Amino acid sequence: MHVRTTRQSLASFRWSFTALACATLAACGSSDRAHNDLPGGVKELSTVQYPATAVSSGSTAAQQDLLTGGIGKTGLGGAAPAYADPAHPTVAELRRNALFSNYRGILDPLPGGGYGTLYGPNVTAAGAVTQNEGLIPGTEYMAVLDDGTGRKQTVIAVQVPNSFDVKNPCIVLGPSSGSRGVYGAIGTAGEWGLKKGCAVALTDAGKGVGLHNLADDTVNKIDGSRATRTAAGSLSFFAANLSDAARTAYNAAFPNRIAIKHAQSQQNPEKDWGNDTLASARYALYVLNARYGKPEDPVPFNKSNTLIIGGSASNGGAAVLRAAEQDGDDLIDGVVASEPMVEMPTTAGYGVQFGDAAVSSYGRTLADYTTYGNIFQPCAALAPEATISETSIFNYITLTAMTARATARCDGLAVKGLVSGATTAERATDALNKLRAYGWTRDNDQMHNAHYALGNGPILSAMYTMAYGRFGADANLCHASFGAANATGDVVAAAPAALAQSFATANGTSNGTPATVIYNDSVGGAKSWALAVSPSTGVADLGLDNALCQHALVAGVDAAGKALTAESYPTKAQSDAVRNGMGEVRHSANLKGKPAIIVAGRSDALIPVNHNARAYTALNQTLEGSKSQLRYIEVTNAQHFDAFLLFAGFDSRFVPLHPYFNQAMDSMWNHLKNKAALPASQVVRTTPRGGAAGAATPITAANVPAFRNTPAATDQISFAGNAVKVPQ
Repeated sequence: MHVRTTRQSLASFRWSFTALACATLAACGSSDRAHNDLPGGVKELSTVQYPATAVSSGSTAAQQDLLTGGIGKTGLGGAAPAYADPAHPTVAELRRNALFSNYRGILDPLPGGGYGTLYGPNVTAAGAVTQNEGLIPGTEYMAVLDDGTGRKQTVIAVQVPNSFDVKNPCIVLGPSSGSRGVYGAIGTAGEWGLKKGCAVALTDAGKGVGLHNLADDTVNKIDGSRATRTAAGSLSFFAANLSDAARTAYNAAFPNRIAIKHAQSQQNPEKDWGNDTLASARYALYVLNARYGKPEDPVPFNKSNTLIIGGSASNGGAAVLRAAEQDGDDLIDGVVASEPMVEMPTTAGYGVQFGDAAVSSYGRTLADYTTYGNIFQPCAALAPEATISETSIFNYITLTAMTARATARCDGLAVKGLVSGATTAERATDALNKLRAYGWTRDNDQMHNAHYALGNGPILSAMYTMAYGRFGADANLCHASFGAANATGDVVAAAPAALAQSFATANGTSNGTPATVIYNDSVGGAKSWALAVSPSTGVADLGLDNALCQHALVAGVDAAGKALTAESYPTKAQSDAVRNGMGEVRHSANLKGKPAIIVAGRSDALIPVNHNARAYTALNQTLEGSKSQLRYIEVTNAQHFDAFLLFAGFDSRFVPLHPYFNQAMDSMWNHLKNKAALPASQVVRTTPRGGAAGAATPITAANVPAFRNTPAATDQISFAGNAVKVPQ
């Protein structure tokens, strides 16, 4: 069974033992007496016990657990659990399926890739493979952090396993990766921390699945269910900042559009990722004290006696680094960031060297390199050095279905003088060389097609420029919006069931479940990005005009290098808003001596190492010198999405990065608990699985060797002057 309490009941419990303490302790009235105060801005929502008594459909809280939603290792490795009524999923069903999709969204759930042997619910904290399903019973405390406006709505879930040891308290902070919701780090920080018996503080860091369907005015509530904006009230997770009159007018001009929280909350949530993570730590301490405090000791846990480690991937990795940088209260003891998306404050004063050559382009921001890549990637993907032979990856990741439009992109770039060459192959090679000159490497060549075909470039280029500039849902920045689209690219009404299940199936972006990027100015009427016809070219070229507009917002100049003006499109004012927002999110790279480990894959084309992990490491070392406790682990043959290893060809050519996140967390734990030395910065040389595409040879530990505290000299990442030197 499960027990649900409200904020009031938890507060009543807290004050009941405080009242008892007042009756028995002379120090009750003393001004220095400890109090367990709810952190500012946090509102408690619910407390639910998940006893994990059975592995079944997991349709009720009584059958769920903290890690897997009650479906266990077998369930996470299988098909998505069914809903009793797909059009009206229950909150418990949505939670179960959200855990399922978030776990699988960033990890390879197939046994051949290491699931169930190298990692997974059935693998113990010590690495022992068991036959258990790996359910973890415990209690989950849900809260929301707001800034007083009712619009921030950052969700925090503190999971306290039954195995929590009050004599050895620990908390693991897990801000979500990407734009995911509160369970976005369940497969990384969540699984690792729960297995250690730690409380886990998950947060969406102001992102998450907030879809406001403007046509019927329905929204996601904080618990994942959907309701009209009016009915949801203060429990609305996100609603566009539009009056009824403005929404009606917008619907008439642009029907069936969907507003997305991360892009259109007008909060620029990225600026708060670090502080949101710190808030989750404070709330976790509050929860533990409310649960385990006694009248004579109402606040048994604090930053001095509770080990607190931050660990997450991608945007979550960026969040834990920002939290460490901003940790004025010294809450966090150490952090692990896997493939972090960092926003470098400068490209000056430090350098990156690969092998014996200095890297010329490094330390660029996400908006800069993403919008630039969005222009050239579809053309570059046709270059001989970028093509891959596999054709079974949805039959479109290889651009098989998009070749004509990618060719048109090459042609359009050539007409505008942005690439050179008389043939498509020559133009594509020139586009690929431009990407390399902008900071991508040859290790990224065969990833450009996948990232573009899956829409990463168009999605991030649209979403982040909107977010940074704080543009609303009706702004149509660069003539872009979001909505559901059919097979021919036309905007259609989102399916009710897709909206109803969106908390579990969507990832906070416009990846097509159910919203995709819509180019409003496509010739002949609005189309999805993949089928857009650019006005300047008159052909279906994957929306070249919009891609050029989005990069101009970031660069402050148009494609010809001319400064933007009040009359240009985009305008200078729009660009200034975007660039100002970018300034709000930059890291300092100063960890003030806090222990940290960064893990990144050399083949990561989404978050290129030259702009992120390598650059951050170099600047940190330059700033902190001998006081730096940052270590950098670069893994060969690893890329950004372990989930891509499900695809034919990716399985045989790449290895998972996740085992190295786990090892880094283990190393940080041993360093903080047992004073073990942190590993030296190093390159880990892996061996791809090989075999037939789609039927790769099963992975073994030999494919992903552990990093070493003292690596061979040829694998050591070192520093020369102010430059990080990464061996080839």
